[in-house]
Amino acid sequence: MRAVVIEQFGVLPAVREVPAPAAPAGAVVLDVEATGLCRSDHHAFTGHDGDVTLPHVPGHELVGRVAALGEGVRRVQVGDRVTTPFVEGCGRCRWCREGASQVCPDQTQPGFTHDGSWAEQVVIRAADHNLVPVPEDLPAEAVVTLGCRFATAYRGLTARAGLRAGEGVAVIGCGGVGLSAVMIAAALGARPIAVDVDPGALALARDHGAEVLVDTSGLDAAQAAAAIVEAAGKRPTVTVEALGREQTTDAALFALAPLGRHVQIGLYAAPPRLAMPRVIGQELTVLGSHGMAAADYPGLLELVVSGALRPQDLVTRTLDLEQAGEALLELGERTRPGVTIIRP
Repeated sequence: MRAVVIEQFGVLPAVREVPAPAAPAGAVVLDVEATGLCRSDHHAFTGHDGDVTLPHVPGHELVGRVAALGEGVRRVQVGDRVTTPFVEGCGRCRWCREGASQVCPDQTQPGFTHDGSWAEQVVIRAADHNLVPVPEDLPAEAVVTLGCRFATAYRGLTARAGLRAGEGVAVIGCGGVGLSAVMIAAALGARPIAVDVDPGALALARDHGAEVLVDTSGLDAAQAAAAIVEAAGKRPTVTVEALGREQTTDAALFALAPLGRHVQIGLYAAPPRLAMPRVIGQELTVLGSHGMAAADYPGLLELVVSGALRPQDLVTRTLDLEQAGEALLELGERTRPGVTIIRP
């Protein structure tokens, strides 16, 4: 099969012919219909993720169709159309049994722990536990980002922050996951505040539900926080950081109302030093959000199927495998507004 293969960290990957995968026990092989380009893929590409060994096929957001079943798979059949969370639980441990597969100590992640979905086929482990059936009439553009960006944002806002209708929520960093958080907050009846330095990203956020836009170009953390509070008219009770940078996380913590909840989604390239005195003094709650278990997908899918949430509207670019490597390299230099998907 054809796949994008990283052969050296940070060096432009190329499309190669590689052996087609077989399905181990408990796993399936999927024919990939579409897959996403996510900033987490760039972390793998640059060698920031210790699970990645070379040569390596990236890609962890996907929609596809079951092509082959490993021994013991019972809940899906060949031909089923499915997606999967990018954090895949073992299905056996305490955490998986309690519905918290996103923190499974024996988790696997396509595109990180093993070859991913920037290919014609991909293996999904513990398939009965991790696969999520999706309707045939949903376009691929509506499903791809449910594997990472929308799932992470949805769980972060609902299960972690407990976002309520009418609350102000400042989303700092309006790339794919940040825009997902803006759209989900709007669909839940909250008041999204979009914060970014890119006019294109802010325009997309406005078009998809943001009530307040804040351009923080050239501002330090304290100045950015002041700009958020001034634009919104009051301190938000929930903040989301979707970039993984010290300065923007500090801006979120400085802006947050006393007793507020901060959701950290952005991944850091190095351990950060953050404004913990404010966390202590204002009794802020800092929450991580790293994916969502397959068992929690029905609520998210219900919003998508009903039309209240339209992930497909964020897709601004569709590439083939030959174009994917250049797009991955470009992520280190700039972020394009919206979401890019790849169709193998």
